[in-house]
Amino acid sequence: MTNIQDLLQFIFAGLTGGAIYALVALGFGVVHNTMGIVNFTQVDFVSLGGMILFSALFAAGLPMPAALAAAVAGVTLAAMAVEEAGLRPSRSQSHLVLIFLTIGLSIILRGVMKLIWGKNRMAVPPLSGEEPVKLLGATILPQTLWILALTAGAIVLLVLFFRKTSMGLAMRGVAANPEAAAVVGLKVRRVKAMSFGLAGALGGLAGCLVTPITTLSYDVGVLLGLKGFAAAILGGFGSFPGAILGGLILGLLETLGAAYISSAYKDVIAFVVLLLVLFIRPRGLLGGEGA
Repeated sequence: MTNIQDLLQFIFAGLTGGAIYALVALGFGVVHNTMGIVNFTQVDFVSLGGMILFSALFAAGLPMPAALAAAVAGVTLAAMAVEEAGLRPSRSQSHLVLIFLTIGLSIILRGVMKLIWGKNRMAVPPLSGEEPVKLLGATILPQTLWILALTAGAIVLLVLFFRKTSMGLAMRGVAANPEAAAVVGLKVRRVKAMSFGLAGALGGLAGCLVTPITTLSYDVGVLLGLKGFAAAILGGFGSFPGAILGGLILGLLETLGAAYISSAYKDVIAFVVLLLVLFIRPRGLLGGEGA
């Protein structure tokens, strides 16, 4: 390969990782905008998506498209159950208390997944074949193209959801002013549950897309989720364009840093970037912009 081809290869790899981080960051943003909290169960929605996909494929024998849909739907329902049973009964409306509740719920979810699926590493096949595709001189696996295409599709659907559907508009209303939203008749509790469900769908999709190119276990989403959190901070927490931009930038920085500096620092880069952003521009690149 020429140097240009090497660079293209690294860029596509960076965009692949960045797309996953963007999906996770969007999930963080959805809950934050509606409830004003950081939802740390988001990291486990990623793991849960991969786990349900594994079971749908090998235990239920579903074809890949049906298994993918079942996994995303399953995580969506699980996320709504987490909000219903884990957060709603809380008598405190303090954001700090609710954040700590999500940390506790995250630990519980991890324990439940470990009991159900065990601690062994598992593998999930790619969405389609493994024959590499040549694009602009770079060799790309079909799974990479699926990740980029489905992430782009999810982003488009998310934009249409918030701009064209009544539930999306209700979420925007609750995010802007929950008291006024309740006064005009919006069912705030239902909206909060749906925000968790939407965050679960995004996290579950991220888990389904990334597990074919990595190992699958009950805690695989922790590091990915924390990088998604770093991407959300980088772009501007709560900003949907910022989540996408932050995810892509972080993915590219990680891959290019691993390629041209050292792969030993790949996982460190995300958190170094997070610290630098907090020091220099705490609101992120697009902080303050709406969805």
